[in-house]
Amino acid sequence: MASEAPSTHIAHTLLSRAHSPTHANTIFTDKVLHKPLIVRPTSPDPNSHDARAHRRLLRLRKRKHLRRRQKPKPLSAKEKRVLGIYDIPKEEQKYAIYEPLHRMWVGYMWEILGLKEGQQSCLKAEAVGPILASADYHGAELEVMRSRCVGRVGCKGIVVKDTKFTFEMITKGDILRTVPKRHSIFQFEIPQPRPGAQRKDEDLGTGGAEPEADINAQANIDVHVETDPAARKPFLFELHGSQFESRATDRATKKFKQRPMDEL
Repeated sequence: MASEAPSTHIAHTLLSRAHSPTHANTIFTDKVLHKPLIVRPTSPDPNSHDARAHRRLLRLRKRKHLRRRQKPKPLSAKEKRVLGIYDIPKEEQKYAIYEPLHRMWVGYMWEILGLKEGQQSCLKAEAVGPILASADYHGAELEVMRSRCVGRVGCKGIVVKDTKFTFEMITKGDILRTVPKRHSIFQFEIPQPRPGAQRKDEDLGTGGAEPEADINAQANIDVHVETDPAARKPFLFELHGSQFESRATDRATKKFKQRPMDEL
């Protein structure tokens, strides 16, 4: 194109029709013959600086840094059920595994109820009712005394999970039982510390004869106290599940009030 004569070039012919010959030659020389041809490469040079890619890299690094500082999103209840986070494996559903937990729970109850070794223990419903209502029952050995479902009566085991509406217990037969709280009355015992003796594993066992006293405690918990201190019989309590439908963490900060029970 550069070696072609101006008179035979189509651009020069068109310019000659619109402009004078001198002006047409000047425009043809500047705009056509001397026009730079910019060629874009088919692949970018690896040594060249790509500003767009650099900005994208900085943006991704900033997003990654902010994501690292943020707390992870908690799992939903459905995701927890699918993953089985709170499910107890079959090989760990053994009564002997949770016996030390029950002994720890008895020591915990001694502490919150103020039971001390070598002292005569006397519990009053007005004092221990709110304490028992807000206590944690993971590790307690409960027994179903009354229930609308007769198949649940007599079920006894150590509580391994205290949910809002159920107690999950491991029985002595190494069976995991889920007992609803509603329309069920549970019973548990707390042995008295032996006077003048250290705490031992046998002190933390359950058992004993049926006491005679029956006091309706606050927060729908019946307190049974043996009047004969020489017998050292355990304290016997009853827990009304229909009035106990709350999680252990919620009960710790909840204030309970005495209310009438129409069911009784």
